[in-house]
Formats: sequence, structure tokens, C-alpha cells
Amino acid sequence: MKTTNRLMTFARPLAAAMALAGLAALSLAGCDDANSKAQPAAPAGPPITAATVIERSVNETQEFSGRLEAVDRVDIRARANGFITSVNFKPGSVVKKGDVLFVIDPRPYQAEANRAEAAVSSARARADLAKLELARAERLLGDKAIAQREFDEKASGLKELDANVRAAQASLEAARLNLSYTNVHAPIGGRVSKAEVTLGNLVDGAVILTSVVSSNPIYATFDGDEDTYLRVGRVAQKGATVPVNIGLANESGFPHEGKLEFVDNRLDSATGSVRMRAMFDNTDNTLVPGLFARVQLSGSDSTQAKAILISDRAIGTDQNRKFVYVIGADSKAEYRAVTLGPSIDGLRVVRSGVKPGEKIVVNGLQRVQPGAPVTAQIVAMDQDSKAPQAKTDDTKTAEPKPADTKAEIKVADASAKTKE
Repeated sequence: MKTTNRLMTFARPLAAAMALAGLAALSLAGCDDANSKAQPAAPAGPPITAATVIERSVNETQEFSGRLEAVDRVDIRARANGFITSVNFKPGSVVKKGDVLFVIDPRPYQAEANRAEAAVSSARARADLAKLELARAERLLGDKAIAQREFDEKASGLKELDANVRAAQASLEAARLNLSYTNVHAPIGGRVSKAEVTLGNLVDGAVILTSVVSSNPIYATFDGDEDTYLRVGRVAQKGATVPVNIGLANESGFPHEGKLEFVDNRLDSATGSVRMRAMFDNTDNTLVPGLFARVQLSGSDSTQAKAILISDRAIGTDQNRKFVYVIGADSKAEYRAVTLGPSIDGLRVVRSGVKPGEKIVVNGLQRVQPGAPVTAQIVAMDQDSKAPQAKTDDTKTAEPKPADTKAEIKVADASAKTKE
């Protein structure tokens, strides 16, 4: 009996200890299950934005730097020597062809014209008298009253006097022409510069008085490259219209429309460029000779062709090469070197490297590694660069469940009884 009681005495603490160990194991197992449920799934790759490579029929354009030039420009010089007596324009104003800009003292030239006119009258009077004498001599010669020699002398004298009349008349015309030069006219219509010589100064033909430049139409001159010449040079030389647009330094885009007017007959072998010129209407006088202009040269309608287009945001630079990341069927990024063309309507022409329909990374290039997986959101290729970044499906993290308080209470009670 005593032995049985001793065994029971040792068995109770052992059972309590085993129960405590079991409860602890169950509690730890519950915590492990909760922790395993709380761990998020491994991400497939960094979030990026991708777009599909597109193909369109485009009219390729190229951009150059140029300068505006006046169609006509004239330096105004005096053709008569003398003192300036009048300046009849405001600096920078618009003048018409034929307007009087300067007046040179006309009095010396008027006096010379009067003298020449008097000389003409004198020469004509002598010539008229010679005609009468010749007619009288002709009648006398018929009556055998004078010799043939005398008649011939009178006929020759009349011819000489006629020549003197013509010479005097020419001198009169020269004098009147010099008198007209005292009024300095605008040879073309346009905008006049300031007066380089002011009132009261003595001028001659070597002095530039002012200048006048035409304003409408106006030229834009630029240097095109060899590719441009091969693309549009022959088209322009055949007379086809090649559209050209320009924009000024304070303008966005290319709002002024014109057409290619001139392509030089040779390329500069040193620079590989060719001189080109376009003409633009300038009725509002917005375009001023000498201004810098951004020139956009388009091809003719016959030069339209299919082109592969991508966004500039998708293009990375690797030393001297351009590249894009192409997303394959396995959602991994592939490095592709590309050859680029001009920019058209906000997209970049790609000569080689990608194909229509392929998906390329347009946002998040810095997070992409070649051959690594990515998580892509597909957007339009021409979407604004300020569009929100791609958002991937966030894996919901399971919150850890609170520990089983009832099990903890049972374990605590068992521990207390063991100590007792």
C-alpha cells in the first residue's frame, strides 16, 4: 500500500510536467503557423511601366538651326554730293518703295539744269537758222545763183548744228537726273534703319545714309546634312513642295509654315553639309531678319513610309550606344541596342533593334537588370511622362494571430500546482 502511494506521489508531478510540455509544444506550433501565414509571398520583380512598340506611316522630319534673312536688303547711298537738308523718316519705321528718305541741297543742281536748258535753246535757234539758210541756198542753186560748194557747206553746217542740239539736250537730261538725285528715295519697301548721317552733313557716294530690308516674305537659311539632301534635295529640285516649319526662341513648337525654296548645287566636302533656304509669309512682321530660328524640315507627301516608334523615356545610354529593355514572354528584361532616327510627334523613330508589338520598359529603367524578372504595368506608348508610376498588386501581409490565452492560463495553473 505504501509502495502504491509513493508511486502515485511521483506520477502526479511527472504527468503535470508532461502536460505542461504538451501545452507548450501546442502553443509554439500555433505561433509557427501564425508566423508562416504572416510572411508575404516573394515578389516577382521590381515594378516598372511598359508599352508596346508601335508602327505608323509617318512623314519624317529633321530639325536644324538657322537664321532669318531678308529677301531684299539695300544700303542707301547718296548719288549726288552735297549737304543734307532734310531727313524724312523715323528710325525703324516701315517705308514704301519710292518714299523720299533724305533731301540733299538741290540749288547747285537746279542751276546746272537751268544752264543746260538754256544751252539747248541756243543750239536749237542756231539749227533753225541753218535750216532756213539751207532752204534759201537750195533755191539759189536751182537758179544757178550760187556754187555747189557753197550749198554743200550750208548743208554740212546744218548737220553740225543738229548734233549740237542733241548734245545740249543730253547735257540737260544729265543735269535734270543729277537734280533728281538730291531726293534720296527708298528703292524697295520694307523697314528702314536709323539715319547714319544727320541733318547738315556733307555726303558723297561713299557714305551709307541708312539701310532698308524687306519684311514680307522672308527667308530662313540653314545647313542640312547629307541624309537630308538625299531625302529631299532631288524632290525640291524637281519642283515638288517640301514643307518647312520654324519656331523662334520664345515660341514652343514650330508655328510658322513655309516651303523649301532653294537647295544648293553641291555639298561642302569639309563639313558634309548643304546650304538650304525656305520662304515664309510675314504679313504680321513677326519674323525679323537676323533672328535665330529652329527649323523643322519635313519630307514631301511622297516620302511617307512605315516607321517604328517608341518613347524617348524608354531609351537608355550606354557609353556611345543607345539601348532599350525588351520584356520577354517570361517577364524578364532583355537588353537591346537600338539605332535611332528623328523625333516625330513626340515619339522617336527606331531604325533597328526592336520590332512592332514588342513590349519595352518606359519607366523605371534604373530598377531593371538584364535577364532579371520585372512586374510590368502596360500603358500607351505616347502616354505623358508625368503619368503615375506603375502599381503592382500588393501582397497582403497576414497579421500574426494573438496567442491562445486559454492555453497560457492552463500552463500557468499546471506550473503552480507542480510547485505546490
